[in-house]
Amino acid sequence: MEVDSQPPAPAAIASPQLENGSAALPTLNGAPINGAPAEAPTETVYVQNLNESVTLNTLKQTLTNLFKNYGDVLDVVAHHNIRMRGQAFVSFANPEEAAKAVKEVDKFPLYGKAMKLSFAKTRSDAVVKKLDEAHMEAHKAERLARKKRARADNPHRRKSQARLKAAAGEGAAPQQGRRLVQMPDEYLPPNKILFLQNLPDTTTLEQLQILFSQYPGLHEVRLVPTKKDIAFVEYVDENAASVAKDALHNYRLDGEAKMKVTFARK
Repeated sequence: MEVDSQPPAPAAIASPQLENGSAALPTLNGAPINGAPAEAPTETVYVQNLNESVTLNTLKQTLTNLFKNYGDVLDVVAHHNIRMRGQAFVSFANPEEAAKAVKEVDKFPLYGKAMKLSFAKTRSDAVVKKLDEAHMEAHKAERLARKKRARADNPHRRKSQARLKAAAGEGAAPQQGRRLVQMPDEYLPPNKILFLQNLPDTTTLEQLQILFSQYPGLHEVRLVPTKKDIAFVEYVDENAASVAKDALHNYRLDGEAKMKVTFARK
């Protein structure tokens, strides 16, 4: 269901003023108070805990409409891939505008979820292009290098590569009949169908229907007659399934065992 892309902006909060007229962060003995961020302000705001069921275009337009109350919004970056779901980056023309937005918008409820705001660790492409375009190519090269280092340092990626290497015989071609290790369930790509595991033997179809119907877009719940500890839940699309998955993974149906909720394999 389409949602209104222009929610009311949060009420302005009085802030001390710097000499140039921009908002300063209140401090006590040099430390921020009243919920002010402890990080050094940058031009880009990192937004977390966004509602993942909202369409990407609507989300970006909403964030633009909300944050333009605090300054010139240069860019809004958001993606629906697994790594970036529920997150966004909002770039301003200067750190003072970003600091005011972080101070006043942090914990503001957007589409039913309280946003978490902080400062990005590095400058965005939009900021560099506006303030230091001569170094744009060097900035892009460094950003790509950081991504490459992050991938190399990812422990999950290293474990997955080690398993694949072992399954392939330490780099040799896989022998006939030898199976390569499948991608773990936790890292499967989004799917409108969810796979439930570790269900109590007493779980009923009605229980699962009531539980998963709390989240919009439920299409069908299917039990597996020969295996009581697993089931499949289908939603109308991947976004709706993602919301239910994140909310109910590790839910205790019987108050004890944690239910495992992952995307089904395609």
